[in-house]
Amino acid sequence: MEDWNGMNSSQRFCTALTVGSALFALAVFISGSRTYAGTETSVAGPSDAKTTFDAKCAKCHGKDGRAKGLISKAKGVRNLTDAKWQEDVSDERLFNSISNGRGKMPSFKKQLSEADINALVAYVRSLKK
Repeated sequence: MEDWNGMNSSQRFCTALTVGSALFALAVFISGSRTYAGTETSVAGPSDAKTTFDAKCAKCHGKDGRAKGLISKAKGVRNLTDAKWQEDVSDERLFNSISNGRGKMPSFKKQLSEADINALVAYVRSLKK
């Protein structure tokens, strides 16, 4: 194969077009791995989200998300299984509440990745009764 200087203008154009197309495809692939609010798509599975929930959320919300414990009731912790609440709250609000905290709920953005938080949002949705 001849070097770049040995190519005619048509060959150089095709080579540049091929390289440009490959870079464009890579950029599209990378940007396609995002979801709402610019967050990364979760690669964590349901069991990972449950493990995270058990470690970070169950203390207040309970293992089943119903917030039935005395401490939970005293703090006014949200029952995550409530169908009406589930219908009223958006995924973005759930994501923001987990990331930034809400009321007495602490922020988890420094402890969890965006993928972990997205997985938790999906897990909370699975608790709906």
